[in-house]
Amino acid sequence: MSAVPPESVTEPGETATDAQQRVRRRRYEAGHPRYKWIALSNTTLGILMATINSSIVIISLPAIFRGINLNPLDQGNVSYLLWMLMGFLVVSAVLVVTLGRLGDMYGRVKIYNLGFVVFTVASLALFLCPFDGSAGALWLIFGRIIQGIGGAMLMANSAAILTDAFPAHQRGMALGINQVSAIAGSFLGLIIGGVLSEWHWRAIFLVSVPIGIIGTIWAYTSLHELGTTRRGKLDIPGNLTFGIGLTAILVAITYGIQPYGGHLMGWTNPWVLTGLIGGALLLVAFCIIESKSSDPMFSMSLFKIKAFSAGNLAGLLASIGRGGMQFMLIIWLQGIWLPLHGYDYESTPLWAGIYLLPLTVGFLIAGPASGFLSDRFGARAFASGGLLLNAVTFIGLILIPVNFSYPVFALLLFLNGIGSGMFSAPNTTAIMNSVPANQRGVASGMRATFFNAGTSLSIGIFFSLMIVGLSGSLPDAMHSGLTGQGVPEAIAAGIAALPPVAMLFAAFLGYNPIESLLGPTGVLHQLPAGNVDTLTGKEFFPHLMSEPFHDGLVVVFVAAAIMMLVAAGASLMRGKKYVHDDSAPQVPSAEKESQLAG
Repeated sequence: MSAVPPESVTEPGETATDAQQRVRRRRYEAGHPRYKWIALSNTTLGILMATINSSIVIISLPAIFRGINLNPLDQGNVSYLLWMLMGFLVVSAVLVVTLGRLGDMYGRVKIYNLGFVVFTVASLALFLCPFDGSAGALWLIFGRIIQGIGGAMLMANSAAILTDAFPAHQRGMALGINQVSAIAGSFLGLIIGGVLSEWHWRAIFLVSVPIGIIGTIWAYTSLHELGTTRRGKLDIPGNLTFGIGLTAILVAITYGIQPYGGHLMGWTNPWVLTGLIGGALLLVAFCIIESKSSDPMFSMSLFKIKAFSAGNLAGLLASIGRGGMQFMLIIWLQGIWLPLHGYDYESTPLWAGIYLLPLTVGFLIAGPASGFLSDRFGARAFASGGLLLNAVTFIGLILIPVNFSYPVFALLLFLNGIGSGMFSAPNTTAIMNSVPANQRGVASGMRATFFNAGTSLSIGIFFSLMIVGLSGSLPDAMHSGLTGQGVPEAIAAGIAALPPVAMLFAAFLGYNPIESLLGPTGVLHQLPAGNVDTLTGKEFFPHLMSEPFHDGLVVVFVAAAIMMLVAAGASLMRGKKYVHDDSAPQVPSAEKESQLAG
C-alpha cells in the first residue's frame, strides 16, 4: 500500500483544508474497502423507498378515498385528488436544491440520514390518519407534503454520497444502480400499491415504516462523511425566489387542467395566469440573484460545463416524457384495455401495474449495464441512443390499435424501458462527474429538481394535450353512444357537454363513470334491463372512449417523441467524456470553456 501523503501537502488548485479532507478520505477508504458498497446499498434503499411512495398513491387513490369516505369524482373533491398526487412531487421538486446546498455546507450524510427519519415519521402519521371526509383528505395531503420533505433530503444527497464514495472509473455503475432504482421504484409503486390497496388502504403507508426504521438505523451506524464541505451562509433571497417561483408554476399547472368558467381547462383562470407569469418572473429574479450572490445556493457557473447543462436539459425533457407516458398508460389500461378484456373496474389498478412490468424489467436490465459501460466509453452514445429508442417506441404506441395484442404492447414497453435505462444512468454519471467535489451536493439537488419538476410538469402538459385530443371527438361519441341505448336526448347532450377531464379522471382511477353520471337522473330506472346492463357493463365506456382516446394518444405521444428527439440533441451536445479534476490547476474562464467543449 502506498504511503499517504502528509496533510500539509497540497495538490495544485487545493486549499490546505481540501488537502486534509482528501487525506482523511483516503485513509478511511484504505481501512474500510467495502464502505462504497455499503453506501450504494443504503442510498439505493433510500431512493427506492422515496420513489415507490411517489407513485404508490397514484394506483391506490380509489381505495384511499373509499377508506376516508370521500368520492374522488365529486367536483369539489378533484383538488383533494390532485394534491394527494402533487403535494409530494411539488415539495420534492422545490426543496432538493436547498437541501443539496445544505448538504454541501454541513455534510451530505447528515442531511440524508435526517431524510430517513422525516420520511419514516410522516409515513407513520399517514398510517394513523384519525379523520374521515375532507379532514381526512387534508391530513393525508399534509402527511404527503412532509413525506416529500424527507424524500427530497434523500434524493438531494444520495448521488453526491455515491460520487464521494466511488472512484471515477466506478461511478457510472454505482450511479446507474441508484438511478435505475429511482425510476424502477416509480413503477414498482404501482404494483405494490395495487396489491396493498386490495388488502387495506392504510397498508399503503404502513409499508414504509419498517423499511424506514431499518434504513435510519443502518444509515446512522454505517454512513460517514467522505466529501468536502463548503461552509457559508444560506442564500435566503435565492431560496425564497426559487421556492416560491417553482411552487407557483407547479400549483398553477395543477389548477390549469381543471375546468374553469365554462372552458374545458383553466388556463384562462386569472389565478393560474398569475401563478405561471409570476412564477416565471421569480425564477428569472432567482437567476439574477444567484449570479450576483457571494455565496449562492446554486452556482450558475456550473451551467458553463457542457456535460452539466446539456445533461440536465436532456434529463428534464426525458422526465416529462416518461412521467406523461406513465399516466397515459395507466389510463389506457385501467379505463379501456383491461375492462374490454373482462377485468372488473375494482381490480384494474392491480392488473395495470402487473401489465406494466416489461417497462420495469427493461430499466433493470439496461440501467446498470449502461452505467458500467459508460464508465469506460462515456455517456453520450448510450444516453442519446436511449432517447432515440424512446422516441421510436412512442411512435410505435401510436401505430398499435387501442385494443392491442399484449405481446406487441409488452415489446414496446420493454424497449422503452431499455431506452430509459440506457439514458438515465450514463446521464446521471456524466452530470455528477462534471462538477467540483465541493459542489456535488447542490449539483445532485439540481439534477433531482429537474427530475421531479419534469414529473410534475408532465401531469399538466400531458393531461392538457390529451384533453385537446379528446375534445374533438369525445362529445359526439358520448352523445351517439348514450342515445343509441335509449338515453333521452337532453340527458345525453348534458353528459356529452361535460369536460373531458372528468372522463380522464374516471379512467385514471379505474371507475366506470356512466352509472355515476346517469344514476342521479333516474333514467336507469326507466330503460329496459338490457340497455341498463349494457350502459353499466364493462365494455360500453371503454368502447365509447377508444376512438377519442386514440386521437388524444396521437397528440400526446407525438409530443413525447419530439421531446425525446430534442433531448437526444441536447445529449449529443454534452461533448466527449469529461470528468472534473479537483486537483487540476485553475485556469482562466475562456481557456476552461475551450477545455470543457472537448
